[in-house]
Amino acid sequence: MSLYWLTLLLLMLAACALFVLPAWRNHGVDRHQRDALNKAFYHQRLQELEEDEAQGTVAERPEMVRELQQTLLADIPDAETGNARAPVSRWVLLPGVLLLICVTLGVYLKTGGLTQLTAWTQVQASLPQLRARMMDPQAKPLSMEELARLGLGIRSSLQQDPQNLNDWMILGRIGMVLNNVTTATQAFQHALQLAPTNEEVRLSYAEVLTRSGDAEDNREGGALLQEMQQQDGSNLRILALLAFNAWEQQHYAQAIDAWQTMLPLLPAGDARVEKITHSIAQAKAAAGEQAGSLPLTISLSAAAEKMLPPGGVMYISVSDGLSPVPVAVKRVPPGHFPLSLTLDDSNAMMPDRLLSAQHQVKVRVRISRDGSANPQSGDWFGESAVTPYDGHQSVSVEVNQQQR
Repeated sequence: MSLYWLTLLLLMLAACALFVLPAWRNHGVDRHQRDALNKAFYHQRLQELEEDEAQGTVAERPEMVRELQQTLLADIPDAETGNARAPVSRWVLLPGVLLLICVTLGVYLKTGGLTQLTAWTQVQASLPQLRARMMDPQAKPLSMEELARLGLGIRSSLQQDPQNLNDWMILGRIGMVLNNVTTATQAFQHALQLAPTNEEVRLSYAEVLTRSGDAEDNREGGALLQEMQQQDGSNLRILALLAFNAWEQQHYAQAIDAWQTMLPLLPAGDARVEKITHSIAQAKAAAGEQAGSLPLTISLSAAAEKMLPPGGVMYISVSDGLSPVPVAVKRVPPGHFPLSLTLDDSNAMMPDRLLSAQHQVKVRVRISRDGSANPQSGDWFGESAVTPYDGHQSVSVEVNQQQR
């Protein structure tokens, strides 16, 4: 920092010197030396006239001598006349120097990024402390602003030490936390160049590619994950990322395969089992491979049709006929009746109670006037009878009752 300010001071002095020296030099010309030069020129010219007259090339020498004398008198004013103009003081240059300094500093403060420079200096000073807090599991977690400052400090450090693999990895993770895909991708790319066989580096790079909004990045990340799965087929993190990547690219069969591979690797009672089971059901539904579905036909009674509230919301719930807890739920705006739609495992309330696993179903349809999920007085509803179900039956429901 001191070198920066020293450089700025030297540049300012150089600018002032360029302003002052020309005027200083011109002011310093000795008038007496100029007069002596004029006299020397006069005598040299007289000598030339004598030589020209001796050679016969000049016939009017006296007249030319008088012209030279008049010219000399005009160039050398009489010092005793008191008409010689006093030299201008050198101090008149001071306002110009001050103006130059003020304009230069003003332009720099406006466009030179002094605020950013000061912030960068503060970040550099606080970098060791931020590093220590990040590495200490007992310390207070860094805020988003502090993470951004830490990232800036690490980027600056990497300018001096671009071979620091650990800092590239930290910068990449900070970029992911801050949702800065560009920073994260570039950081992990540098890390991969330094350690192309490091599994953690490859996995981190694949993860940021998978979470990118660029389809080409997703494809590249998927190819890297498949290569890593062939080398380590039981790595849960690789399988989870592979499933997510396939889901995002709508490769549902590949996503299902990855999730199904994960299930036997998880310990009993692991909370991830429910999430994975639900994800598998959603992927099957999206791929049209659902084991079972429930086609519904919903109609209105004449009384309900007359009193159908505008802007209402229709709630459809499917139970097993024994427990009041729904197996599947769907929320749709009322349309033209009779209304036909289909429920499947993607509408399941819990991943361990799928619609396709039920042997009997009961359907309840309620039209809420204000969109509330809880039944309100005046809502119209209808229920079906308990119907045996093997994944292929269809159910019809008539909305014909009003909530008391």
